[in-house]
Amino acid sequence: MSVSVAAVTVVVPGSHLMSGLLGERDSHLRLIESRFPNTKISVRGNEISISRDETDTVGRLFEELTSLLQAGENLDLTVVARSIEMLRLQQRPTSVLTHDIHRAIHGKPVRPKTSGQKQYVDAIRDSVITFGLGPAGSGKSWLAIAMAVHALQTKTVQRIILTRPAVEAGERLGFLPGDLMAKLDPYLRPLYDALHDMVGAEGAQKLIEKQIVEVAPLAYMRGRTLNNSFIILDEAQNATPEQIKMFLTRIGFGSKVVVTGDMTQVDVPDNRSGLVGLEKILTGIEGLSFVHLGTSDIVRHKIVSDIVSAYEQRGPSTVNNRA
Repeated sequence: MSVSVAAVTVVVPGSHLMSGLLGERDSHLRLIESRFPNTKISVRGNEISISRDETDTVGRLFEELTSLLQAGENLDLTVVARSIEMLRLQQRPTSVLTHDIHRAIHGKPVRPKTSGQKQYVDAIRDSVITFGLGPAGSGKSWLAIAMAVHALQTKTVQRIILTRPAVEAGERLGFLPGDLMAKLDPYLRPLYDALHDMVGAEGAQKLIEKQIVEVAPLAYMRGRTLNNSFIILDEAQNATPEQIKMFLTRIGFGSKVVVTGDMTQVDVPDNRSGLVGLEKILTGIEGLSFVHLGTSDIVRHKIVSDIVSAYEQRGPSTVNNRA
């Protein structure tokens, strides 16, 4: 791959990469042209000539997209759009989108899909306690569990503990059928689902039966000291200040903790969320990180991002609804 000095020419190594780079019916090329309206882009064979404005940025974009294709990444309009945003933020898409965290049950690599998610993963790796705060669909729980499974498989920890506060809007455990675990299952189901994605349903069941993976409500953490564990507190916006303090003081030696939450989905009575004001209290403690994810980090259907953005524009007075 070469880049000229005046106008920029990107030579794609192999014509077989061109169709994936330009997209079906040149859809990727059309998107890039729309995002860089003052840049002239001409394609001839496996050469892409770029002139006028932002030639360096567009040249780097085509180089990065080509490298993603060579690394086995499947380009689509979403990946191209995210790559453009990363470059505008002086970030390299290849350093984000090719960063393997874990290989899921079917061999598919688990990778961050946005720069915010990469920052989140890096914080989990480097910190003892990481708070991942952001909207539904931004990968908070899924990436945390991927990191937990990786830590278990590399013997960094001896077990995984997954916990959530058993609080939901308009529901109480006593009204749900079955024994205690049956009552708790709806609350913990998202954690089970993410675990199944990583190790499969049968693998998850074996880990739970051997108590290598423990799934329990937050109340069960009281009085315990959690050593050599990867602990994930999910939906922490529904824990009270007392519960958050209790949980954080359970952490023992050799453990890593991830706390996830979405302050737009508080269901705890009287809105007494333990996450309110917590960052101000804990900022400055070594080994503790706060990562804020946004609508640009949502990796579900685009409509989810649009819905979250619409609610955010209405402000905090908007009625909270669970996703």
